[in-house]
Amino acid sequence: MSTGHCTNSFSKGGDASMFQHVFAEMNDMLDEIIKSYPSAEGLNKQELQQKWNLLKRMSDGMLDEWLMFEEKMSQIRERELDKPASLEPEQEAVTALPELHLECFSRGQGYFKLQMYPQAIDQFLPVVNDYPDSALARFYLALAHLSLEQIYESETHLQQIMLLKGSARLKGLVCNALGCIQAKLSNPEAACSLFAQALQYDPTLTEPLYNMEVCRLNRGKLQYANQLGCV
Repeated sequence: MSTGHCTNSFSKGGDASMFQHVFAEMNDMLDEIIKSYPSAEGLNKQELQQKWNLLKRMSDGMLDEWLMFEEKMSQIRERELDKPASLEPEQEAVTALPELHLECFSRGQGYFKLQMYPQAIDQFLPVVNDYPDSALARFYLALAHLSLEQIYESETHLQQIMLLKGSARLKGLVCNALGCIQAKLSNPEAACSLFAQALQYDPTLTEPLYNMEVCRLNRGKLQYANQLGCV
């Protein structure tokens, strides 16, 4: 087998099609299990069970490999390889935060992106314990709690962030999340007041505007994490 051939296909975009093919096969297998398992019997049922166990092993293995890859990526994100030619003062302050280099921080981000919120909380808690003034780590923690409908825990961290030093954009996102909490508690007026406060901190935020409409129409899904990557 030629390693050169593998390198060429990867560099020409073969990586994307390779992963698409793998996930397409996994989805086809899962669709077969969902469709056939309820009525399957005997050997057919055993075969479907074996396929299910295979899918679980593949999924768990991919998740572990992805998290390890994310850890390695996080180690070089702040180096010259992934740094723009010039940074705004706020961005320079963020890249200087020592907690961003912690393994548990990058793992927490990975779990958060995968919507595995209990696992994300387990990773961000020690970060906040060691760096209680880390507004960004505390914000991830607050949003994870909010996603699990753990309102008290989320609000406690969000209120703490408002007492810390942080960018106007982050404060705006915090006000937006606090507004979502009030909306969940059936306090639309308080929610809209917080959404307006979020826009005062940062008029470019779109989530507060959307959430105002959700409250006005009394329908739709509140948004509070879509712009997290822009902090």
